[in-house]
Amino acid sequence: MQGVLKYFGLENEISSPTFTIVNEYNGKDINIYHFDVYRLEDSDEFYAMGGEEYFSKGICLIEWGELIETILPKPYTKIIFGKNEEHPEERTLTIEKIS
Repeated sequence: MQGVLKYFGLENEISSPTFTIVNEYNGKDINIYHFDVYRLEDSDEFYAMGGEEYFSKGICLIEWGELIETILPKPYTKIIFGKNEEHPEERTLTIEKIS
């Protein structure tokens, strides 16, 4: 998240959405929405909060996105963070384009 916000000149705005479900960052030319859907029961709860309305408003970054994956608009980019077993301090990234 920090790298994305820095790219758009919003690195001083970052905060965790853990207690708010979504944080909004309004840049000069783009809006970025950072979701943490870990506490949602299912995609119905995401719909109930109006979450799908954000998809057409800007860039949506979703932590725990697999919980609502069935309702994400396609195409989207899925990034999976994993552990590097040989170097525990490092992470591996798997990036998939979902069509």
